[in-house]
Amino acid sequence: MSILTLFVVIPALMLVGLWLAKSLNQVRGVMVVGASCLLALSIWLTIYFIQERGAGNTEQMLLTASTPWFKPLNIAYSVGVDGISVVMLLLSSIIVFTGTFASWQLKPMTKEYFLWFTLLSTGVYGFFICTDMFTMFMFYEVALIPMYLLIGVWGSGNKEYAAMKLTLMLMGGSALLIIGLLGIYYFSGATTMNVNEIAAMHNIPVDIQKVFFPFIFIGFGVLGALFPFHTWSPDGHASAPTAVSMLHAGVLMKLGGYGCFRVAMYLLPDAANELAWIFLILTTISVVYGAFSACVQTDLKYINAYSSVSHCGLVLFALLMMTKTSCTGAILQMLSHGLMTALFFALIGMIYGRTHTRDIRYLDGLMKIMPFLAVGYVVAGLANLGLPGFSGFIAEMTIFVGSFENGDTFHRAATIIACTSIVVTAVYILRVVGKILYGEVKNPHYLELTDATWDERVAVICLIACVAGLGMFPLWASNVISDAVGPILANII
Repeated sequence: MSILTLFVVIPALMLVGLWLAKSLNQVRGVMVVGASCLLALSIWLTIYFIQERGAGNTEQMLLTASTPWFKPLNIAYSVGVDGISVVMLLLSSIIVFTGTFASWQLKPMTKEYFLWFTLLSTGVYGFFICTDMFTMFMFYEVALIPMYLLIGVWGSGNKEYAAMKLTLMLMGGSALLIIGLLGIYYFSGATTMNVNEIAAMHNIPVDIQKVFFPFIFIGFGVLGALFPFHTWSPDGHASAPTAVSMLHAGVLMKLGGYGCFRVAMYLLPDAANELAWIFLILTTISVVYGAFSACVQTDLKYINAYSSVSHCGLVLFALLMMTKTSCTGAILQMLSHGLMTALFFALIGMIYGRTHTRDIRYLDGLMKIMPFLAVGYVVAGLANLGLPGFSGFIAEMTIFVGSFENGDTFHRAATIIACTSIVVTAVYILRVVGKILYGEVKNPHYLELTDATWDERVAVICLIACVAGLGMFPLWASNVISDAVGPILANII
């Protein structure tokens, strides 16, 4: 058994532990121990991977293992990781760990909430370690299904509508995905569903590729907030409880970009080259539309949700540019945005828990009342608008530099248009920071509010350290990602 299987086994044991837990403290204990083990495992995996690459191990996938599962369709439980998988597993572990502390005070039905939260994280981990298309799809579904209950039961606002809308749109994307995956399997003539083995065969006719590429790219793109299939995202984020918003925007949406690159573009390279311009237009719209939409929102969660549409649009935008620099930037953006948006949603949840409003028109002077949370919000905002020294700057500059490497007018024009989102992002971030944090406190009730508790501080400090750490020391991540991007991109172009 590969050690990677522990990423599925540990959450499974957490589910058993949560089921047997009899008190709130036992539930919290199970979550902290399990999340800590997953974080430690992902850190070990990252260090091991870097050491292996440094020692000259050039295999595309490390720690591979395969066990037959359903032989009539050649389905196997196949696992393995490259640099992209490694950083995504690290991101997932950080979000699960900090999300546990962000949900420390959640009531009612804390036990049931963490059961579904852990099941969702199981799907995420399984998706990133698997190399078999069907097994990836299975874990993908495991990650999506708990969202309905997590939002519909523990959410806020118009939660039933948001949960149903999210579920229907993502299940619609899944329907497209299964058609595309089966099409790849049957028309490739493969005797395996292993992604890397199918890619090595490279024998799917171009006309067939052009039929199934839109199915898979749109299927994954729905989760990646691809315009015009993004409309579930703002409602889902706004209604979800804090830790679910963190995991949803921070990790779950990254499954979309990961799948588009690892499956759609990697296995259908000819179609990717011929049809990329269509989806490049859609992603450019996502980037600019999301930024402008955030400007006119008054709800803190909707502002961050539309910001996520813009930043996740940048991921797909950079992948479709198909240069090594832009694709490296896309994965860096997945990592950076996951950390930034998790920090934002954590802080918004903590502010809402005290003021009972997310409307910026009724929030003011919070810096005087809750300085720790206010400073955290400023840091998150500066990272989001791309201030040098934070992860957002590294990711976005890598994307734009890599995208501009394409010498034709179409690609450079799209890059320039996408660059305008930087200015728009600065506008809505600075407007919100100035409005809610500074000035006089107009609501006397706010003067009685308290600052962050110890559990909230743990979550915020961890995320700030990661955002700043990646911004100041990005080379380790960039090198790991670049090495993994190379073989995939070589198959595409």
